[in-house]
Amino acid sequence: MKIVRVDSRVDDITYGAVEPEGIRLHLGSPFIAWEPTETVVTWDQARLLAPVIPTKVIAVGRNYEEHAAELDNPVPEEPAIFLKPPTSVIGPLQAIRYPEESSNVHHEAELAVVIGKVAKEVKMEDASQYVLGYTAANDVTARDLQKSDVQWTRGKGFDTFCPLGPAIDTDLDPLEGLQVTCRVNGELRQSGSTGDMIFGVAELIEYVSRIMTLLPGDVILTGTPSGVGPIEVGDRVEVEIEGIGVLMNPVVARSRGGTK
Repeated sequence: MKIVRVDSRVDDITYGAVEPEGIRLHLGSPFIAWEPTETVVTWDQARLLAPVIPTKVIAVGRNYEEHAAELDNPVPEEPAIFLKPPTSVIGPLQAIRYPEESSNVHHEAELAVVIGKVAKEVKMEDASQYVLGYTAANDVTARDLQKSDVQWTRGKGFDTFCPLGPAIDTDLDPLEGLQVTCRVNGELRQSGSTGDMIFGVAELIEYVSRIMTLLPGDVILTGTPSGVGPIEVGDRVEVEIEGIGVLMNPVVARSRGGTK
């Protein structure tokens, strides 16, 4: 099943399930009281939003050997995690705003895990029970600020620096090696497989849930393959995860007073 969150002309903001005829709107959410309605809207009647609004986004750094190497970083012995604020989340077609504090903003295509129920001190063998599904993510990064700061919060945490979407797929298995790609203005920049992750989804859930309780709707970004690089104002960035779809976001300028 593919789950989307939409602003429809029929029922404001709601969740829905993708069907051949369009999107079947649901009452409640996939996390609680999930119930289909009789209403199916067409794609031109709905605007796709970020498929989830997490209380926190936990991201994993250097989870692909080739990506660690391209930035001259060692491969971590345990997951290197950091947080992106919920305010960084945007959905498909929403603009990534390029901050004036940076002159070197990068794309990072990633598989995102959407947590389905409260997870605390989860064992690796039980991890799949806590996953609602998977979506695509772009861990947008101000690389110059990341390098200059002691920690990564500023470089990773600007508003709009965490596009998610277009849908949550509940049937995928990352162990099968899902293709992860990024294109900028149609040019292929990144191409990798989730089968190359150093730490798999189950390992990450076990590790993170020992540190913090994961709540329904929280998101774990699983790291990016090699090929990260700069994006500029006017670019169109597409992140595609095999089986999920394409997450596209334009890049616009942002000043201290807002979007230019």
